[in-house]
Amino acid sequence: MIGDTETIDEFLAHRTSDVEEAVRTAAATEIMPRFRSLATHEIDEKSGPHDLVTDADRKAEAYLTEALAKLLPGSVVVGEEAVHANPATYDAIRGEAPVWIVDPVDGTRQFVHGDPGFCTLVALTQGGVVHASWTYAPVHDRFATAIRGRGAFLDGSRLHSGSPAAGRDLEVATSHPYYTTDEQKRALLGLQTKGVRPRSCGSAGLEYLQIAQGLLDATAFCWEAAWDHAAGLLLVEEAGGSQLTVAGEPFRITGGNALPFTAARDEATARRVVELLTRGT
Repeated sequence: MIGDTETIDEFLAHRTSDVEEAVRTAAATEIMPRFRSLATHEIDEKSGPHDLVTDADRKAEAYLTEALAKLLPGSVVVGEEAVHANPATYDAIRGEAPVWIVDPVDGTRQFVHGDPGFCTLVALTQGGVVHASWTYAPVHDRFATAIRGRGAFLDGSRLHSGSPAAGRDLEVATSHPYYTTDEQKRALLGLQTKGVRPRSCGSAGLEYLQIAQGLLDATAFCWEAAWDHAAGLLLVEEAGGSQLTVAGEPFRITGGNALPFTAARDEATARRVVELLTRGT
């Protein structure tokens, strides 16, 4: 429960700006001062050389964990770095309490290399349902928000994903080969066809934002980590887009999905991408 009587809807009716302020503060105090200024000892590998973590990730997540839990009594925080330290932390997403899902630096590889293509992602969920999301690209100071049933916005302007123009190749951002199995690589080969232009993705959060803006047609992703997808999927849905797994079912942040899955500007595009992914297997 949230306090004694307050529901998530009631919380979102008057505290969304406080969440935005917490995200902006985490970026201003813990992320941006380290951008293009990281020392070697501030960068570590997790599972391997393509899975990096920095002091910016750790400190921004620590700040958000404290700030968000205070904003919403009774909530818990599931952050990428906390789950790396203790995988059991992830189980809270499947529980009954409100859960903040946090990716402090989505696009750590880009961040480490001085590329501005990274963002901070926060989603508020309960019972596996994403109720609100916040996506902040601090280098460009662009902030996107979505509340279930109330639309998606970028810097205060409503987002509409629209539909791809007839006759134009579909641009699809896909999981990088470093992070795919042989079976998933075969599925992604289905996108190597006339009328489709696949490319490796950057920050997942920023790819979702591009779909919501109508600047990218679809994704084809092969991993389930909720901190990469929860915020962006709601943003796309509230902008009018659609999402689907290769099993023909919506992606579940609680896990157990058939992969790959897609998010797209509209339902027809999502179904087209899934058809091609299925053909590739």
